[in-house]
Amino acid sequence: MILHFDPAAFAELEQAAEWYEAQRSELRRQFVAEVRAGLGQILEHPRAWQPLGRSVRRYRLSRFPYGIVYEVHDDQILVVAIAHLHRKPGYWKRRLTEGG
Repeated sequence: MILHFDPAAFAELEQAAEWYEAQRSELRRQFVAEVRAGLGQILEHPRAWQPLGRSVRRYRLSRFPYGIVYEVHDDQILVVAIAHLHRKPGYWKRRLTEGG
């Protein structure tokens, strides 16, 4: 599997990491580590996480209120959003490549 990031999803990851760093510097490292671990789980088991549509799924982080929203394609995974779970549900839908 090949992992790709929508540029907006990458920007969300950076913004969230910066916010956590402003709270406590070690939180940034912990947040990024949890996202990386989640991406590893997604790569190993791409269809194991909560379906949100036909090709869209969400992996929920355990310690932080974020989910990794992604599309599964033949041999590729596209991260559509690093979405805060308590804000603007579904805002990322316009980023989907196949309508979900």
